[in-house]
Amino acid sequence: MSISTESELIGMQQASEAVAHTLKEMTKYAKVGMTTKELDEYGGRILEQLGAKSAPYVTYKFPGYTCISVNNVICHGIPNDLVLAEGDLINIDVSAELNGFFSDNGNSFVLGEDIHQHQKLVDASKEILHKAIHSIKGGVKIADIGHLIETEAKKRGYSVIKNLGGHGIGRGLHEAPDELLNYKNRFDQRRFKKNSVVAIETFIATHSTYADTLSDGWTMVGNKGGFMAQHEHTIMVTDGEPMILTASNEIFE
Repeated sequence: MSISTESELIGMQQASEAVAHTLKEMTKYAKVGMTTKELDEYGGRILEQLGAKSAPYVTYKFPGYTCISVNNVICHGIPNDLVLAEGDLINIDVSAELNGFFSDNGNSFVLGEDIHQHQKLVDASKEILHKAIHSIKGGVKIADIGHLIETEAKKRGYSVIKNLGGHGIGRGLHEAPDELLNYKNRFDQRRFKKNSVVAIETFIATHSTYADTLSDGWTMVGNKGGFMAQHEHTIMVTDGEPMILTASNEIFE
């Protein structure tokens, strides 16, 4: 969506605060020995207390309040009876609707001690997202941000998942512009527009370049195995520094 009124900005800020708070609290709540379903239900209770509704459920009937992906599952993990263990690479993706506005954010992190050496991948994803977001303003080519993300990933010895990307958001979970990819699509001549709201996300991987969907229709894994870290913020594009609407999730802190 494009924000044109103060009430629209307030609506997006409120929805973004809801998902950011939920993501931050779920990240803190995650413990060794807990199931992903328990973690998801905790997030669901927070959203309910805030008056927000799970966007994946509202939009797609996803079987959970949030997406929780562990280790080799790279995204869209269904909350279930999987028990979290020391050193797991966990991704939580929280999106929700509040008063007709949608917002989206995600965080990958290592649970407890980094016994499997995933922290370097997590840090790379955060750093790349930070650089990408602060390179966005009205008039910047969408493909150039994709090129920046892939270039920064390669510098660190990683690849990007090419069939996943960020997206416009606001009155729906996924809006135009769609396919804000993590590499340079030379055929994409679109540019970011001032006052537009977009969800920018990284998909930084150790081995894979594409995500394959498993038989459950949701869970995605890498085509060459390995691991992936994802971080995501919802932002409003300006003529200068973007407004990070989900900043209170504290993934940059």
